Amino acid sequence: MSQQHAVGVIQTLGFPAVLAASDAMLKAGRVTLVYFDKGESGTFVIAIRGPISEVRPSMEAGLKAAENTFGGKVTTHYTVPNPPDNVVAVLPIDYTEEVEQFRF
Repeated sequence: MSQQHAVGVIQTLGFPAVLAASDAMLKAGRVTLVYFDKGESGTFVIAIRGPISEVRPSMEAGLKAAENTFGGKVTTHYTVPNPPDNVVAVLPIDYTEEVEQFRF
């Protein structure tokens, strides 16, 4: 990848909150959803990638949407401006063939 892209991660309690967060994040900026997984005790995790100037407003929109969802609760969130290549290689946050078609 020629340009480093930021990573934004949100973990919610309940599926409706993570769905609302995902929807808001993708509509708020030119970002790509690169990861989704179910955690324990009803938590869900999503990760987005894109330029930091796009990830920051997308994260704000996602957090707001998740918290405004009935019963929704954000359990944790984090943004990494420019993850090192070795972190991208090990963690499931890289652009895969599956999501490459949706990449900006």
